[in-house]
This record gives sequence, structure tokens and C-alpha cells, in this order.
Amino acid sequence: MPARHIVVVGAGIVGAASAYLLSQAGHRVTVLDAHAQPGQGASRANGAQLSYSYVEPLASPATLRALPGYLLSADSPLKLRLTADLDQWRWGWQFLRACRTAQVNATTEALLALAARSREELHRALPALNPPFHHRQAGKLVIVASATGLQQAREQVARQARWGCRQEVLDTAACIAREPALAGYARHVAGGVWTESEEVGDCHLACQALLAASQSMGAQLRLGHRVTGWSTSGDRLLAARTPQGDVQADAFVLASGVDAVALARPLGLRLPLTPIKGYSVTLPLADPGRAPQVSVTDLRRKLVYARLGGHLRVAGMAELVGSDLRIDPDRIRFLREAVEETFAGAVDPKADPQAWAGLRPATPTGLPVIGRCGPRNLFLNVGQGALGWTLALGSARLLANAVAEASDPLAEPFAPHRSVASHRPMPTGHRPIPSPRP
Repeated sequence: MPARHIVVVGAGIVGAASAYLLSQAGHRVTVLDAHAQPGQGASRANGAQLSYSYVEPLASPATLRALPGYLLSADSPLKLRLTADLDQWRWGWQFLRACRTAQVNATTEALLALAARSREELHRALPALNPPFHHRQAGKLVIVASATGLQQAREQVARQARWGCRQEVLDTAACIAREPALAGYARHVAGGVWTESEEVGDCHLACQALLAASQSMGAQLRLGHRVTGWSTSGDRLLAARTPQGDVQADAFVLASGVDAVALARPLGLRLPLTPIKGYSVTLPLADPGRAPQVSVTDLRRKLVYARLGGHLRVAGMAELVGSDLRIDPDRIRFLREAVEETFAGAVDPKADPQAWAGLRPATPTGLPVIGRCGPRNLFLNVGQGALGWTLALGSARLLANAVAEASDPLAEPFAPHRSVASHRPMPTGHRPIPSPRP
């Protein structure tokens, strides 16, 4: 297929990866984003783990069983605020339906395959990416606090072994031997799962590096350009509308996370996305010897720890509270106290925690939505949820293949026709279509 001019809406990690691989394929790419800098949404300060072998979706029988306890606990990692929004209720119903073992297994298998593709693509891109983004193969240790949790982890490892994952179940002593910084937390470690191949990296810096590499191949980056609607003719998009003027192109990619919902609605598309709010702190190391060298996930608290240069990133929580980005000081306090208990003395307790909250664009099943949808020249790359950093490069490869109309069996579980609903016909005629603000 000949090279085309493609507008990518979104300069987070998924949009940046899409721009990079589309530029590499020879297309002329323009990236539009409302923020003045790239990677300012869910990519800004996420958990930093590249969790290629740990992709089980949030929707699962285990989550369903734990849901009442989560909702009743004051310090629960899960928070839900019900509203009158019918889309929230629709998403919640679809989420509950996805909490079936058969669906979880199918989703996990598909995500593992996409994650493997993503790792291949990231490693292929590494020589072209500058500045560095603290990328390293740290290995990942998932610790559990009970014998029951360890048995569930053992069963999960056995299931994933069928799909090619190489993981090792460890007892308490082996966990401490693998990560000595956990010695003071041993009473909460019944065992864990070690995955040597897992990696870490600063997602925000990776956004910058991918976009810089795209620009070196001719891509244009237009930051501070909020897309407010579309101009169309028949069943095609002609231009993305911005306050600075229309941006015409041959094809358009929506890779703007939760903001894509409002942009897709005037085109007759109801994207199955809801924002799930997460928090993080990034603390300077006071005593590197007390900080973890490996990537750590604590299932007891549902928190992740990743070492990025001279800092420790701590992230977690899942709040379904709409688009509220306010930072709850109790959440930040919880994160700081968790660090001090788990890795006592590792970080400076008086330092600015660089508190952050972001909205992960989640689908009910956990499967992202990738491919052509609606107008003939519109493509979607959304819905990676908490795995956006892990799945970004693999998702971008599926997108680039869809643009090229290349056959790719891996793409089928993520095809938009499986989940995107049409709620009204796309308007016809050469006219602007305004989009409501998210």
C-alpha cells in the first residue's frame, strides 16, 4: 500500500508507539495532542513495570469474590463511585459478565501473545531511542501474603506455562534471597512468583524517545492542539478540527485513551472504555542498599515497586470515579507508609513524593481495541488499561498492520467489531462534526 498522511490523535505511550511504527513504515505522520508536552496523561508516572508475563485481567472470578470486601474497606485499593451515567452502568454489567473463567483464560492467552509481540518490537526499537528511559531487565517478584494466595499463584503459573511463560514459584526464604531488601517485610511474604524476563522503564521518557525518533523520520508533532471534532464527506473523515485549524489527512488514528470516547461518539461509535484512576509516588533513594533491585508487586496491598535510576516508583489503586483527577492525600499517605513498611529506610521520607494520578482507559474484558472502525479511514488503538506501557509497541504493530491491510492472526481478539457498539449513523455530507468535551 502506498504511503499516506496519517494523523495520530494522542501523544501518550500508545500514540507515540503508533507514530513511531507508522513513520517507520514510510507514512507521513502528524501527532496531535491537547497537552503542551508528550505523555502527560496515563503515561506520565505509571507503575513503570513492563509486565509481559503478568497480564491477567482485572475482571476475574477472584476479583468478583473479593469485590464486597474491597467496597466495604476504607483503605481498599478499589474504589467505586456510582453515578447516573448509563455508560458506567453498561460497562459495569459487561465487566461482571467478563468475570468468568473461560473469558479470563481467553483474555490472558491473547494478552500474553500481544505482550510477547510488544517486547520484540521494543527491543527492536531500542537502538533508535534516545534519550534513555531507565530501561533494564530487572526481573519481577510478585509476593503473596498467605498460603491460599500462594496456591492460587501456583495454579496461575501452571496455566501460563501452557502459553510459554517461564515463571518460578518461591517460598519465603527464596523470595528474600532473590530480593534481600524484603527481609524486614518477611512476615507478610508467604511466597511469591519470580519471572526473570520482566523489565522496567520510565514510560514518560519512552514517549519522548519514540516521538523524537518519529520526528527524525519526518513526523510532525503538534502539541497543544486539542481535537474538538471532525470534518467528513460520506463515510470518510476529511480533517481533525482543532482551535488552530483543521488538520487534513488520508487516515486518522484515535490513540488518546479515555478522551477517545468523546471523539468517537459523534461518529456513531460507543467505545467500551471507562477511566480507572491510579496513583503513584516517585521518591529519591536515601539508602540504595535498602531499596529493591528487582521489580516487586505486593498482592497484599495491590502495589507495584520499580526502581528508576536513583528513584523508587510506587503505584497502585483502581478507582472508578469518572474523570476526577484530584489527588486524594490519603492515597498518597498510604503509598508512602507502604514504602516505609516494605523497604524501611530506602527512600527519603521528607522528599517531595511527586504525587500523581492518571486515568487508565479500560475495557470490561481487559482486551484493547485495535483496528479500523466506523468511517473507512478511522483506526482505533485504545483500551490497554493498566497495561498500556507493556502493550504499547505490540498494539502499535497490530495498528500498523491494519493500516497496511496486512493479515495478522494475532489481531483478531482485539478487532473493534468484537466490542465497539454503533449508537447512531455517522452524519453524511461535507460538514464539520463537533465533539463534546470529555
